[in-house]
Amino acid sequence: MLLVPRRRQDTTSPPVENARRGFRIDAPWVFVLPYLLGAAFLIAYPLGYGFWIARDPLNYLQLFNDPTYWGAAVNTLLFLGVGVNVTLVLALLLSGFFAIRRWWIKALLPVFILPWAIPSVSAYLSVHWMLNSENGMINTILRGIGFTSPPEWLNTYSWAITGAIVAFIWQWLPFWTLILLAARMAIPPSVYEAADIDGATGIRRLAYVTFPLLRGTYLTSTLLAAIWTLSDYNAVNFVTGGAPGDTTHVLATLGVDYAFEIGFVELGVSVGLTALPLVVILIVLLVSRLKKEAGGAA
Repeated sequence: MLLVPRRRQDTTSPPVENARRGFRIDAPWVFVLPYLLGAAFLIAYPLGYGFWIARDPLNYLQLFNDPTYWGAAVNTLLFLGVGVNVTLVLALLLSGFFAIRRWWIKALLPVFILPWAIPSVSAYLSVHWMLNSENGMINTILRGIGFTSPPEWLNTYSWAITGAIVAFIWQWLPFWTLILLAARMAIPPSVYEAADIDGATGIRRLAYVTFPLLRGTYLTSTLLAAIWTLSDYNAVNFVTGGAPGDTTHVLATLGVDYAFEIGFVELGVSVGLTALPLVVILIVLLVSRLKKEAGGAA
């Protein structure tokens, strides 16, 4: 008599039965749930709580009647219009310089990166002490070469806001130079060879060959830099501290000043929320730009 081995009973339930039991490890929501929880705790809750704190319309009425607020808004626009654009233009030009294949230029690149690599607090505090009217390095040098009345950098609005913007450019310039340098190095050499044959050299080569190929990266970097600049607190806080007379505040520093120095938290949060519409516009433009680049690459 032949013994036929019994087939092992399959104890694995089909996916349909698992679904009926209420849990499937491969269900889409299992993978989405961690992101939703993170978004709820890190985005939705802080933003919603901020709206709740600053819900009183009288806060905004008080802000709009405050000359210090409007001065901070103008200074913020100066950082966006002057600081960001000058930084990106200089980064574009310097990326061409650092793309030159010379050993001494390669050796200079790590030194150029230092202002961005070191902590921003240290960088901005060094600028603050350089601008000190009494014993700062700049005025010491000016007196040494014959200037009897050097500028009082931090005691005059025009000089103070200029110093803060220049420090901001100095600190962020290496980062955006590296971004544009990487994009420039990705351009095939054959493109430049064809341009040389056509006689496109110097400025014409930059205007008609390099910049069109870098335009997407340049615009994306500009939008991203503008978003970061709106929340930049360090440049003004550590270079001028809002001096003279709270005239050099930007929205980021003014909001913190209201919330922690004066103790009016609701007003401080309201300052930040007034910048939210501009942030949303910049984010929409950035996402649209990224989608366009992704569509072009596809």
